[in-house]
Amino acid sequence: MSGDRLERLTAEADIRQLVARYAVCLDKRDLDGLVALFVPDVQVGRDTTGRRALHDSFATQLATVGVTILNTGTHQIDLGGPGAEDLATGHVYCKAEIQDGDRWIHQAIRYDDTYRRVEGRWLFVRRIHRLFYGAEVGENPLALAPANWPAGHTGMGTLPFEDPTWQDFNSGQDSTAPTDDTGRPL
Repeated sequence: MSGDRLERLTAEADIRQLVARYAVCLDKRDLDGLVALFVPDVQVGRDTTGRRALHDSFATQLATVGVTILNTGTHQIDLGGPGAEDLATGHVYCKAEIQDGDRWIHQAIRYDDTYRRVEGRWLFVRRIHRLFYGAEVGENPLALAPANWPAGHTGMGTLPFEDPTWQDFNSGQDSTAPTDDTGRPL
């Protein structure tokens, strides 16, 4: 395998891991991990830059929703090419499940991404969240009785409520849904 081809495959694998880490960090409410996936000079809004501003923006946005489950799939990546080896763009398809108060929402999303390699590490420059649709589903799974896995196959599980970052994020939040001391809905 030629060096160029190996470099391309490595870059694509690294960018796919970047996208996967975004989904996991967001769902766990690991905001420090989440903002570390972006370039240090990330543009936040019209007049603000930097990871601290991005952290605050994510904290504000995520305070309005409960549990999220992002499942990424199709990922098309275009590397920058000669003279732009540290730049790339991509489109990521995502199916999301989102707690919105008492409602449970399904969304189909496409993220339009710009990536840049900084000190050998691929990071997001920008993510544009583009919505195909969002629809409420009939039954909110957070209202189910505990599944008690593996004894029971249906019902409420323990994630994300047992994740320490989820607990930290929710310890200072004024939530619309009553929760126990781990952030799990009552």
